[in-house]
Amino acid sequence: MQLWLAAVLATTALTAPARPPAAPAGLGSAGSVVSPGRQADFAAAAREHGVPESVLLGVAYLESRWDANGGRPSTAGGYGPMHLVDTFPAEALGGAVGDALGDARGDEARPMPAARVEPPGASALRLAQEAPRATLPQAGGLIGVAPSRLRTDPAANIRAGAALLASYQDHPSSNPADWYDAVARYSGSEDPAAARRFADEVFSVMREGTERRTDDGHLVRLDPVPDLPPFIGDHESDLDAYPPPVTDEQQVDADTDDDDFGTDYGTDFGADADAGAPVIADEDHDGAKAESGARHAECPASLACEWMPAAHRRFGNKKHRDYGNHDRLSRTRSVDYIVIHDTEGGYGGIPSLVRNPKYVSWHYTIRSRDGHVAQHVATNDIAWHAGNWDVNTRSIGIEHEGYLAKGGTWYTEAMYRASARLVRFLAAKHRIPLDRAHILGHDNVPGTTPATVAGMHEDPGPYWDWAHYFDLMNRPFKAAENGESIVIRPTYTTHRPRFTGCDAAKPAKACPPHGASAVWLHTAPKASAPLVKDVGKHGNKASTRSVYDHGARASTGQRYAVAGRRGDWTAIWYLGQKAWFHNPASAPTAIPAKGLLVTPRKDNVKVYGRAYPEKSAYKLAAHQPLRPLPYTIGTGQTYTLGDTVTGSYYAANAFKPSRHVTTTGRLRYHQIQLGHRVMFVKAEDMRVLH
Repeated sequence: MQLWLAAVLATTALTAPARPPAAPAGLGSAGSVVSPGRQADFAAAAREHGVPESVLLGVAYLESRWDANGGRPSTAGGYGPMHLVDTFPAEALGGAVGDALGDARGDEARPMPAARVEPPGASALRLAQEAPRATLPQAGGLIGVAPSRLRTDPAANIRAGAALLASYQDHPSSNPADWYDAVARYSGSEDPAAARRFADEVFSVMREGTERRTDDGHLVRLDPVPDLPPFIGDHESDLDAYPPPVTDEQQVDADTDDDDFGTDYGTDFGADADAGAPVIADEDHDGAKAESGARHAECPASLACEWMPAAHRRFGNKKHRDYGNHDRLSRTRSVDYIVIHDTEGGYGGIPSLVRNPKYVSWHYTIRSRDGHVAQHVATNDIAWHAGNWDVNTRSIGIEHEGYLAKGGTWYTEAMYRASARLVRFLAAKHRIPLDRAHILGHDNVPGTTPATVAGMHEDPGPYWDWAHYFDLMNRPFKAAENGESIVIRPTYTTHRPRFTGCDAAKPAKACPPHGASAVWLHTAPKASAPLVKDVGKHGNKASTRSVYDHGARASTGQRYAVAGRRGDWTAIWYLGQKAWFHNPASAPTAIPAKGLLVTPRKDNVKVYGRAYPEKSAYKLAAHQPLRPLPYTIGTGQTYTLGDTVTGSYYAANAFKPSRHVTTTGRLRYHQIQLGHRVMFVKAEDMRVLH
């Protein structure tokens, strides 16, 4: 028996109560009729391999929500409803977090130089060792089916997955409760805590039951199994007592030198150092290392979280002194946003990246195959992740293993559920509203100046299922009566707009059909009309249908002011123009919504990418000029109001938090949904419509 499984068994024996027998699996509830197709495939595979049908359905739901995904791999390299993982290429594991492509710090007062993506010591061998365990060949061998068929044949994939799950079971049993340890092992995680968390989530789904229509049209149902006992973590609330607060003494680095960067330069080229950049070796640096190692991850107790600290190190020489890769604070930080990212790389490369002091930083990473969470930066500290310093100072950044379009275009249910639990916890802790004005995609973060708008990131992109994500947070997007605005809300699985750009070698080729959370916006109420233009992103050029081009898209959960209706089409105010999208009553892509709106008091109101103070407010920090973005809005236009904030700027150009300066002005800003991204307008220029 593997050591990790022994640990699971030992822990379960101590914490789980006696498991009562469950009702026989495989039949629907009271008089219900089992559907043919995918439902029958699960039933047949369960009978063939002696797996309770509820267990097989629960595992598959957490892996894929029973979808086939057109035979394409997930972001973790898993195929089919059972998410059987194929051998993963090493080059897919060590890729950089996508945020490294630009200046993730986003502060023009101290622009961030390009970082080396791969620190020394990385190798194909190490990356291969960090690859997810390949289960597809093993599962195929158990039923005598070639791996190639398991990728594209859902029925064969389910049979193989059932055989693999059965091979993990120590003794035959028809009692679903007896399969906890086999389910934990199916997660593929070598970490016992992460494996248990996966099993807990599977059994939670089984206890509640669920039903949905798959991406290829099969209605599948998992009837509730209410008699399942509580397992590890099941009794914990997503809003458990928060971790002990980090003290000011912990937050402030142990540095007591008079000079911000010290005078004792060493040549420490440890694993956390970037090649050719001496890390300053002093007692303060070593003290910071020791203190960081003692921290605990800020997570709900129902998640298996790991503290994997990012490097907060000095580096350089007497001519060039710098530090990375985040800023620590000596006071409590106010957090307004949580920003959702994807890594554009595999989880295997994450440990090396976060330990590189010349790289960017973010607060959390979530692994695709099992939903394991690693925290790198304390939530009271500023990570460099969003490409907009104002947003960085007021946000928490969460990376999700995967790609916007490359390789796989779907995320596991395990990742969605872990992320939703984490966001609910953080939103409650920091009093962040659970709406799309505050839970942002990286593609919703505005550029800071006209020069940075075009290069802002597009992740997590149109394939991130925002509706399902908010359902998991118990904040579903619901229609309001007599709403003056609308919330974008297409049906993800059946809404399949045309995108291009998924194949880098053939950028004009259409992407494979796939559920999406975004709608295309046109200049007139007809499909043949051109897409609206985004002058900041494209200048006077047309928007494209690239999966990486958000210039003419609105996304699920975003709220917009209605600008007109004509037949099956609805217009919204978008980047200073009317933008039309198809919204037929028979298959609506938006729902009525209520909320505050704003309209200009004058023509050509300027728009900003950050809420900075007026010039006269700067006393101790260098003045940061207000630079409007290349958009204006005119009288008669209306935009949704997401928040109102007072302009502030946090100057953190020193390693010691005690040297940081906060400038707060009197200028007030309204955050509005101007286009695909949120932006800011001066409150004095706008009138609020109640």
